Amino acid sequence: MGFLRYLEVEHEPGLTYSQSFLMNADLKPVIPQQRTWKAYNFFAFWIADSFNVNTWMIVSSMIQASVGLSWWQAWLCVWVGYGCSAFFIVLNARPGAIFHITFPVVARTSFGLYGSLWCTFNRGAMSCIWYGVQASIGGSCVLVMLRAIWPSVQNIPNHLPASSGTTSRDFICFFLFWFISLPAIWFPIHTIRHLFTLKAVITPIAGVVFFIWCIVKAHGVGPIVHQPATVHGSDLAWAMVSSLMSCISNMATLATNAPDFASRAHHPSDALWPQLISVPVCFSVVSFIGIIVGSSSGTIYGEAIWSPIDLLGRFLDDNPSGATRFGVWFIAFSFIIAQLGTNIAANSVSAGCDLTSLLPRFVNIRRGGYIAAIVGLCSLPWRFVASSKSFASYLSAYSVFLSSIAGVMTTEYYFIRRGHYRIDDLYNTRRDGWYWYTYGVNFRAYVAYLAGILINIVGFVGATGRTVPQAATHLYQLSFFTGFGVSSVIYLLLNYFFPVPGNSKVFEEIDLSSNGLEVDSDKDSDSSINGAESKVATQLEYKGV
Repeated sequence: MGFLRYLEVEHEPGLTYSQSFLMNADLKPVIPQQRTWKAYNFFAFWIADSFNVNTWMIVSSMIQASVGLSWWQAWLCVWVGYGCSAFFIVLNARPGAIFHITFPVVARTSFGLYGSLWCTFNRGAMSCIWYGVQASIGGSCVLVMLRAIWPSVQNIPNHLPASSGTTSRDFICFFLFWFISLPAIWFPIHTIRHLFTLKAVITPIAGVVFFIWCIVKAHGVGPIVHQPATVHGSDLAWAMVSSLMSCISNMATLATNAPDFASRAHHPSDALWPQLISVPVCFSVVSFIGIIVGSSSGTIYGEAIWSPIDLLGRFLDDNPSGATRFGVWFIAFSFIIAQLGTNIAANSVSAGCDLTSLLPRFVNIRRGGYIAAIVGLCSLPWRFVASSKSFASYLSAYSVFLSSIAGVMTTEYYFIRRGHYRIDDLYNTRRDGWYWYTYGVNFRAYVAYLAGILINIVGFVGATGRTVPQAATHLYQLSFFTGFGVSSVIYLLLNYFFPVPGNSKVFEEIDLSSNGLEVDSDKDSDSSINGAESKVATQLEYKGV
């Protein structure tokens, strides 16, 4: 018992067993001193997050022969796809920005105190896998950077068996990236914003340098920008739908756990307009750079090389000059910073928040981040990267799960209780609490969640290679919208027939706990209700409170 107490994380003394299962320092509402993310921090965050290998290459799959879009059609899909993603991000971030609570706690409002655990486990497990995948990509950046300094690195002998799926050289580079990422996990969310500010300065400079370098080297922008679309009519329309949905699916994880970072917002509006504007702009600019660099490589090498890391490696294969080696080193170093920032933002912090809710007595955000790093290492992520087609199918299916969760959560906040919270009930198992539901599980949320998944099941079977009706395939191509929409509608209907306590007909973002706070987006979120009479009147006005 003494050893277990030593492993416990910081928490308030005197908590009951049930309260200790629901609360620790990282699950409680963020204190004012840690609400340090201002508008420019959210801008820097998305500038930093957008500059990564995945975003750079996202257009490549859209203009290949199997899809057949022209470059400008593919780029239009990026604008629309990430524009829709930005809408879902700010929609789901609002509760976090207003009440300063993270995704696992927000999920309790709709799925229940214990029912939310599946949502957080689902999201946390995916974060751990993605941490390893992004670290594997970062390892390839380390290899290129080391080759630029010491070309002999390329010739490190392999002592690993073929069954391992990697080589000694590649594993060393992967481990180096994994290891140098560990210190970044240590810093809390309210201070890690400085990493994104640094990344937002360095990586765009490297991107512009790479962009200009390839155009000069190719004496132009290459052949792909002159390549017409190879599909027309309805085939073109569905190809564009599928392409823009791939952008949304790529952001499904960040859209779901948007409250994690929004909970640190200095002011609620800081998590609104900066994200709504910066997400489509930043991701579209990075993808445009990837288009031109990939097109230019077609002139330089006779084939389009979409991976920036592979292209930098080709530069080193051509007996480069010292200046070329320095340029490759700088760009590869910038990609290392880019992958590090992306891994912390999208995976380490998310996993930390999610795993904290599963075992709050022993896990906080920092420890959860290190658990994600260890699981990511042990998952042999280079195997996922090698089988990219099956992994892409898995990610598409996973976005359906997340869209159903997001659909339930946003419907709960905007249409059921309409901004009314009881923060106290989020940390207490009282049977008359709003979020106790039935033994801590809201059956309405789970019925809606499963309905959002089932609507896409047939289409998913078709994506694995089975023959299914064309209508099911098209439905699956809209999987995020169908999952989100169906779960929202079913949840609304179930709440109409089986109303939950605290449902309201008036939208007002207010905490109705015994020490509740009225929150206004144009005021400080800590301003209190004027007078006890106003508090009592507010409680009487909303039926079911």
